[in-house]
Amino acid sequence: MPNSLNKSTILRLARYFRVLQKLKTMGFVKVFSNNLGDAIGVTPSVVRKDFSLINLPGNKRGGYNIDTLLEQLAVILGKNRPHEVVLAGCGKIGTALMEYKEFAREGIRIIAGFDADPARHRPDAPVPVYDIAELGPYVREHGVQVGIIAVPDSAATQVLAVMQEAGIKGVLNFAPVELKGSGNCIIHNVNIGLEIETLFYLVTITNGIGAEIGSSDTAM
Repeated sequence: MPNSLNKSTILRLARYFRVLQKLKTMGFVKVFSNNLGDAIGVTPSVVRKDFSLINLPGNKRGGYNIDTLLEQLAVILGKNRPHEVVLAGCGKIGTALMEYKEFAREGIRIIAGFDADPARHRPDAPVPVYDIAELGPYVREHGVQVGIIAVPDSAATQVLAVMQEAGIKGVLNFAPVELKGSGNCIIHNVNIGLEIETLFYLVTITNGIGAEIGSSDTAM
């Protein structure tokens, strides 16, 4: 992947990929930058700039060949190979993630879960669940690079340390505490409570502004 790509660009490329998959299933052969821009909410110039960064062929008049885009984006996004993930914490959030069927369609596979509670251990399940003590050795043996943390906040830091020591390079953290990686380990913190709180705040602000404008218009 080109070093010039930042997180925002990568996220847009992933969204382009999903749109292109849908267009292909609908029978389209070519697509234009304005089509993709409209689909994900950016300008056509942003689309063209993103594609020029990764040397994807196309032009304003002829558009882009969808098969070519899908093939090259799959390589850049790593979708040309299976994404194997381990999960630490098999409570409600962890179980929901293990049962999430959309992962398979995206080429993502949770290959094992780990938990400290013996009642949750299911080594013979479709997604086996092992003792948390086996997390490090399992990651090393299978060469896993990405992990998900869904443990209580009191255990999250320790689990992260085990993952990093075992060779995990990327972590999606659902624990209610913000984690920071060391070295070249990338951490994405997902605080569901904070996200909902922020959403309520934005709704309140938006409604408040709308109410104020309405009151001003009435008074005029």
